[in-house]
Amino acid sequence: MPSHFDYIIIGNGLSGLQLALKLASDSYFDDKQFALIDPSEKNTNDKTWSFWETEPSAWNHLVYRSWHQAQVLTSKTQIDLDLKPYAYKTIRAIDFYLEAKAQLQTKENFHIIIDHVISATETKDHVMVTTETQTYFGDHVFDSRIPSEFYTETEKYSSLIQHFKGWVIKTEREVFDMDVVTMMDHRLRDGNQTSFTYVLPFSKTEALIEFTYFTSSIVDESVYDKHIKTYIQDYLKIEDYSISDTEVGQIPMTNFDFSQYNTKNITKIGTGGGWVKGSTGYSFKHTEKKVAKIIDNIKKGNAPSKQLFNWKYKFYDKVFLKVLKDNNHKGEWVFQQFYSKNSVHTMFRFLDEESSLFDELKIMSSLFSWSFIKAFFKTL
Repeated sequence: MPSHFDYIIIGNGLSGLQLALKLASDSYFDDKQFALIDPSEKNTNDKTWSFWETEPSAWNHLVYRSWHQAQVLTSKTQIDLDLKPYAYKTIRAIDFYLEAKAQLQTKENFHIIIDHVISATETKDHVMVTTETQTYFGDHVFDSRIPSEFYTETEKYSSLIQHFKGWVIKTEREVFDMDVVTMMDHRLRDGNQTSFTYVLPFSKTEALIEFTYFTSSIVDESVYDKHIKTYIQDYLKIEDYSISDTEVGQIPMTNFDFSQYNTKNITKIGTGGGWVKGSTGYSFKHTEKKVAKIIDNIKKGNAPSKQLFNWKYKFYDKVFLKVLKDNNHKGEWVFQQFYSKNSVHTMFRFLDEESSLFDELKIMSSLFSWSFIKAFFKTL
């Protein structure tokens, strides 16, 4: 195996593997050498990714389940959403990992290295990537690691954590409506914090039940378990079930400027590059768009990170985060207004960062309140 590569990708998560697959499928890069470095072999189903789209995509063969109907429940109302022409889709991480590795292993110029990266240091001519066992050199490095300043300079930005635990349960009787996904159910909350339950029905007898927080600090794992158990018994009215799988996650919702760590020869990607949408935590389709932009930039001779972000949406996310940070008890009201006052098209275009000015004015109107007015001017 060579020690020098044209491109090195640090991290074989969603962003690293999506980027690698796109590079591998483009003949423009056939004469380049790639290294993908990650300490994990990516052989477990550690998460699920959900997203919406109107057309079948390159990932359609990996979709585990999809839905055309959704609901949002609050303590005051139930909002039923007809998602068509969109479909809400879920991909299991293990299916994505296995597919990505299978494709990349057929490419002689792609090298998967199982190792832990200690540092990536720019020199005059290249980037030196030091792992626990080896030193590699790359002309350009795509780095998914979160900068240490994100954890040490918290007073300089607004940030929440989307943290959750989910159980995949199987029931003895048919209890789930497998045509409807529950995006948010706010009826069961942990005090005045923004918290809700998310339900993905995989069949009439199997579903992912996930309890989620949008808060500044995490909780003990037993707290999620308590709320999931209560939701299953008191809201789904299920007594007999078994737990077949679990998942735990923490996603930063932040306006931290990850882009400042992009340099001539290092491009930050994924969560470490600010690719997770600050106001929602969604990442799958945003990653796909940013990967396509990086490829286009390289082929045009531009810096890979050129124009990766639309700063208008960064501003919107910053306002939203400010509201939830300062008024975390209002999360239920915010999401009730958002889902009840806007069409599916308007909401999804806005969340996909493809909205028109008219869409944005409708969103703003639906959320109009003193909290948002204060957050808007504080953000300015």
